[in-house]
Amino acid sequence: MSLRMGQTNATSWRGFVFLGFSSFGELQLLLFALFLSVYLVTLASNVFIIIVIRLDSHLHTPMYFFLSFLSFSETCYTLGIIPRMLSGLVMGDQDISYVGCAAQMFFSASWACTNCFLLAVMGFDRYVAICAPLHYASRINSTLCAQLVGISFLSGYLLGLGMTLVIFHLPFCSSHEIQHFFCDTPPVLSLACGDTGLSELGILILSLLVLVVSFFFITISYAYILATILRISSIEGQKKAFSTCASHLTVVIVHYGCASFMYLRPKASYSLERDQLIAVTYTVVTPLLNPIVYSLRNRAVQTALSNALQGKLLGKG
Repeated sequence: MSLRMGQTNATSWRGFVFLGFSSFGELQLLLFALFLSVYLVTLASNVFIIIVIRLDSHLHTPMYFFLSFLSFSETCYTLGIIPRMLSGLVMGDQDISYVGCAAQMFFSASWACTNCFLLAVMGFDRYVAICAPLHYASRINSTLCAQLVGISFLSGYLLGLGMTLVIFHLPFCSSHEIQHFFCDTPPVLSLACGDTGLSELGILILSLLVLVVSFFFITISYAYILATILRISSIEGQKKAFSTCASHLTVVIVHYGCASFMYLRPKASYSLERDQLIAVTYTVVTPLLNPIVYSLRNRAVQTALSNALQGKLLGKG
């Protein structure tokens, strides 16, 4: 009887409250200034990378084609989370509707999954470029590039929809306080009533499909890349070959490290303070990592950025 009453109350209630940064008190304004600064730099950097790759003909290669879509996906991912988080910090509005929470979860999960698949595609691109350079142009053609990007986005949307449906088909208990700053799957799932074992298993399976499968393909790609690099006789040749992968590998380690820690573990091990730190890393810091890593370690991007800043790409030089 009590369970039925709890489910009825949960069904009639249509909203959630974020508790993410409520314990920081007056420091929330400092966090707002910090996160806003980082977000503006992230947004400008990713948009600039996309524009530069689009305008500079020297960057019209598969690697930069995939990088531009990764920057686009990262930008969309942050747009669904950070503006709402910033609004809560400065305005104190921590409420979100039931539908709004479901929508935020769908879009954030979809773009996060898409990022994983795009990183796997970029790993495959580096594998062909290093292990079969003579066949690179014929194998990684424009048609295949478009197909791989399309599959990555479609797969991301379907898996994001699956994760959202697995959680939001459940009834929610009287507690509607989300121990987080956005509608992520672990904290929202913890508010569900009754036995959530099957839903937890469903989320784990979907997370495994995204993280483990895509990371498996990346690992296989780099195993072949490493074997090919070790067969290069000169140290200089080995360094040159590895330098084309270093940026991608750096992003992969940070991205998959944070995501695996958040989603490949049981609900009982969730911790507000620790999980928020990890969440801030992959929602605020990681999207900034892509343009920084690729611009600092890539001469072609550095040259294109320099030309753009001087106005050459825009016809001002």
